[in-house]
Amino acid sequence: MGLVDFIKKQFIDVIEWNESGDGVLAWRYPFEDREIQNGATLVVRESQLALFVNEGQVADLFGPGTHRLTSQTLPLLTNLKNWDKLFASPFKSDVYFFSTRQQLDLRWGTSQPITLRDKDFGAVRLRAFGNYAVRLKDARHFHVNVSGTRERYSVEDLDGQLRGVLLQHLSDAVAQSGIPFLDLAANQVAFAQALAKAVTPAFEQLGLQLDALTVQNVSLPEELQKVLDQKIGMGMVGQNMGQFVQYQAAQALPQVAASAGQGSGVAGDAASLGAGLALGQVMAQSIQQGLQGSGAATSSAAPAGLSPDQVMATIEKLADLHAKGILTPEEFSAKKAELLKKLV
Repeated sequence: MGLVDFIKKQFIDVIEWNESGDGVLAWRYPFEDREIQNGATLVVRESQLALFVNEGQVADLFGPGTHRLTSQTLPLLTNLKNWDKLFASPFKSDVYFFSTRQQLDLRWGTSQPITLRDKDFGAVRLRAFGNYAVRLKDARHFHVNVSGTRERYSVEDLDGQLRGVLLQHLSDAVAQSGIPFLDLAANQVAFAQALAKAVTPAFEQLGLQLDALTVQNVSLPEELQKVLDQKIGMGMVGQNMGQFVQYQAAQALPQVAASAGQGSGVAGDAASLGAGLALGQVMAQSIQQGLQGSGAATSSAAPAGLSPDQVMATIEKLADLHAKGILTPEEFSAKKAELLKKLV
């Protein structure tokens, strides 16, 4: 190696970062014991910042553009180096580049259900997930408090911390939004806005800016979802007891017939379903009459909605249920007598 080549290797004329775009937030320029030439060129591309650090002390920060490095453009470094006049020799300093691009489609979610207080259900265990976008806002703060002297620092290194911040403020966001759980699914935008507002200060403490946050799903654990389904079912009962009883009877009778070894196959299921609907109608009429205080068990008129032909058809279906062993002789006799009174 010649003397000229050796000298060229010792000094740096151009300092730049060809950003790889792989989620790197901070990158230290590799000097490898080389020095920066007086008057060297610093190239900072759009969506980048460059920070000079001298022996651990943060100095000058450069935004996008092409900069010629002199004591005039490096005032803080000049002061730290105690240059009392224009320096004319190479110097050493650490240079860190930062990416200020948006880091998109970062995911967050609850690995375990989080217990929250809800005005409708009291305490609920909630699952939620979504994504968010973040960018570096304060390079000095980020260097001092987060990335430090590491050769590179990426979004992946921050992933656990950021998700933890989001989950930590999830319950606060629900409380601040004032949205009950049953309405969260229909108000995910408002929920996301409340969550973003709750976590923004914590992101700023890391030197970051939260640009966007979405809530893509809100749900309950399976066991609590079953309880919710039962509560919804009870609401249906309160609104229309007759339809609910008919539905329950139609659902239950085929299962009873199957467990008794009867009604197997498509034909058997169809027969059981028809019988269930008929029995459900009779039961619904009795329950509705009781709720209305009519006490019309012995009325000579047929139940509302049932003609004499339908009453006879119902008795035949009840007889079929009795033959299959689903109704006991006493149950069949009592119901048959009750229905026959309707025809007198």
